[in-house]
Amino acid sequence: MAIDLQLDGLSVAQKIQLLERIWNDLCQESGDVRSPEWHAAILEERKRRIEDGTMPISPWSEAKKRLMKLGE
Repeated sequence: MAIDLQLDGLSVAQKIQLLERIWNDLCQESGDVRSPEWHAAILEERKRRIEDGTMPISPWSEAKKRLMKLGE
């Protein structure tokens, strides 16, 4: 089933809101969704960088504000 969404006319803020709605809906599903094997390697690398202090991190609320400003 193909779903055609007209994303060109949406602002960054609207696209983020759409992603949040989809993510919230997916979180309600209890289906068996497996990550690809390559995800494990990326997560391990990110964990290592967080632990050794070489990866800057910020709370989602701050990151979301920065993304919303991009769409202004």
